[in-house]
Amino acid sequence: MAQVKNWQLKREMKYPYEDSRPQKQIAYVFDTNKCIACQTCTVACKTTWTSGKGQETMFWNNVETKPYGSYPMKWDMNLMKDMSDQSWDKTTGAYTGKTIFEDAPRGENAKGWRPEERDYAYPNIGEDECSGIVEKGAFFNGIHDIWMFYLARICNHCTYPGCLAACPRKAIYKRPEDGIVLIDESRCRGYKECVKACPYKKTFYNMVTRVSEKCIGCYPLVEQGEQPRCVTTCIGKIRMQGFLSKPGEERADNPLDYLVRIKKVALPLYPQYGTEPNVYYIPPVHVPKEFLNQMFGPGVDEAIKTYKTAKDDKELLSAFLMFGNTPKIVHKFKSEGDFAVGYNDKNEVVTKVPHTEPVFVRPYYDEKQEAYRHNTP
Repeated sequence: MAQVKNWQLKREMKYPYEDSRPQKQIAYVFDTNKCIACQTCTVACKTTWTSGKGQETMFWNNVETKPYGSYPMKWDMNLMKDMSDQSWDKTTGAYTGKTIFEDAPRGENAKGWRPEERDYAYPNIGEDECSGIVEKGAFFNGIHDIWMFYLARICNHCTYPGCLAACPRKAIYKRPEDGIVLIDESRCRGYKECVKACPYKKTFYNMVTRVSEKCIGCYPLVEQGEQPRCVTTCIGKIRMQGFLSKPGEERADNPLDYLVRIKKVALPLYPQYGTEPNVYYIPPVHVPKEFLNQMFGPGVDEAIKTYKTAKDDKELLSAFLMFGNTPKIVHKFKSEGDFAVGYNDKNEVVTKVPHTEPVFVRPYYDEKQEAYRHNTP
């Protein structure tokens, strides 16, 4: 195996192929604090890409309730309990445990597990279930310690994909122009090694066509400068898609670079797997840190602290205002007076949003119409 640099782990690690980063890497930021699990993103993806035969249980996008929701069932628990020590150096922040590639069984490129057919039968398991039982009357006494949050999930289009590493047919490839991970279905023979190796279980087997399928990052839209369907249909404006620069080449005017690498307010999901996933999450502010540290790594405390002060930081606020305010991919942003301005790759303005949303309060009595009008939220 080759030695590659994983910036999320802050160290080198073993991987079956030499390091070959794309020219730019597709990436997403999800704000878990704003997700209401309306499943609009799930429906948009489902109706666009997986409405055919054999795709009934395929959800390239799903939203699950943590701590108990999981699709397929126990997708994260089954692998984590089988991995070796997953510790982080408290001084350097480097990962000291083994990744799925370094902990792989003899003769295999990645450690994984293959779900049973019935594991895909319960996409709503754990939905809206909280971490415990709220005692009778507790909600009258202020904030209680029972929690849950919604975790929106898609393919992470990893820098070092487990599915790509495991495929014996070399049917999976990563596009050099944007880092989107795709499957060449003409080469696929349905061995399901990719399903087994993907730690996020976002590669699916079609029992009708007998080949594997996965999220394609809505590349027909991305190629036209548009954000993917799951991003533009999100009514909570929790998502933004853009491109990450190569490590060490970060730009402060790139909203993805700014949120992920500079302010470090958005963190990868289970970085200890070693795939260097490219979907980043702003951690929920109300969940116990022990749970979040296992899920997002050691940067949780600082990320939450930074998130809570965004209203006092115009640059950070401007980056957040790029969420959901244009269907176009924002390549550059800036704070300009009382506005946040986003630009496309041609340096054209694609969105301009006020830092403070205007509020108009009507007079209780309208003298012109001689009518009383109530202001409603």
